[in-house]
Amino acid sequence: MGIADDAAEVRAQGWRTLAALHGRIEDALEKALQRAHDLSVVEYTVLDALGRQDGWHMRMQQLARAVVLSQSATTRLVTRLEDRGLLARYLCDTDRRGIYTEVTEAGRALLEAARPTHDDALARALADAADLPELAPLVDALAALPAVPAASASGAGASGAGGSRPAGDPAAAR
Repeated sequence: MGIADDAAEVRAQGWRTLAALHGRIEDALEKALQRAHDLSVVEYTVLDALGRQDGWHMRMQQLARAVVLSQSATTRLVTRLEDRGLLARYLCDTDRRGIYTEVTEAGRALLEAARPTHDDALARALADAADLPELAPLVDALAALPAVPAASASGAGASGAGGSRPAGDPAAAR
């Protein structure tokens, strides 16, 4: 194997390790959230992304980017959560093409109830992974990452999707 081949193998092994850690964590979160709150990981991620915004809302395309789903998958997911009364959509008053998604009171309550379950399952999954020699260095690297401010944690900072509702927005009174 040449130097280029060695570098490619190192990257591939790193990717496989990252994928293994991600899979273990996602599986633990899915089981805990489903069992305790009838909520999938991706449903929790949507509620969490919206909950981290100042106004508890985002444009649909920004939400899709924040939760790393296609726009069509995000639309289907938001529809399911809307049918459960956890989210609501409304048109932007200043740009009728823009559709915002916001967390309802029921969605906020579920998110607050599910957050400790999520955080505990995440901590347990990382602790379990830290005991495995092949995953321990990656868990250590995660622990060494600097804290990210809440507004940018969902992929949309202050200039992004969050913030207050646009002035004159008819849904602002909700």
